[in-house]
Amino acid sequence: MSQRISFKVHGTVQGVNFRSFTQKKASAYGLTGWVSNTSNDKVIGEAQGDGEAVKKLLKDLNKGPSAAHVVKVEKEELDVKEGEKAFSVR
Repeated sequence: MSQRISFKVHGTVQGVNFRSFTQKKASAYGLTGWVSNTSNDKVIGEAQGDGEAVKKLLKDLNKGPSAAHVVKVEKEELDVKEGEKAFSVR
């Protein structure tokens, strides 16, 4: 069953290829959505797809790429969006 979440990642997550890492993982899992840096040194985004795939992505977000240091990942359930085709970096 499809689900959509929003996420906010805290820690050393900018300047370490976190957005590219997230896009690659999400695309590999067949998820759609987006990821973006914030002005206060966090990474935010939304991901949609199969519930198990979303769980895998959240696990990856908690680790991040090797240069990242993730302190916390917040997530929130959202309504599913129709018509989204890919996972993009904003």
